[in-house]
Amino acid sequence: MIIKIHTENAPKAIGPYVQGNIVNGLLFASGQVPLDPATGEIVGETIEAQTKQVIKNIQAILDEAGSSFDQVVKTTCFLKDMNDFAAFNEVYAAAFSTKLPARSAVEVARLPKDVLIEIEVIAAVAD
Repeated sequence: MIIKIHTENAPKAIGPYVQGNIVNGLLFASGQVPLDPATGEIVGETIEAQTKQVIKNIQAILDEAGSSFDQVVKTTCFLKDMNDFAAFNEVYAAAFSTKLPARSAVEVARLPKDVLIEIEVIAAVAD
């Protein structure tokens, strides 16, 4: 069984996908970009500001799914510019203060709406 996750506290999907699906006790969350869920507008111009908004959006999806950052087992991080990695990493590290997930981080040519960062997560959910 697949359980669709939707919350008004994270941006609406801007394409044919859902915010997340729970399958067999795992949340597979779609990649989050730094959009304000209320306005749909990009938040911030720096990698730090945009990463903070992405983390907020991920938190909202985790909350809706009954999970948390401590339950995230894998992240994939897409950066527009790998020169932003150190600054991105500082903000990212604050979200994962107790349990660290496995992670991939790659530079990509372009992201939706020309943002600087997108992060997707896989997390365990309570039974």
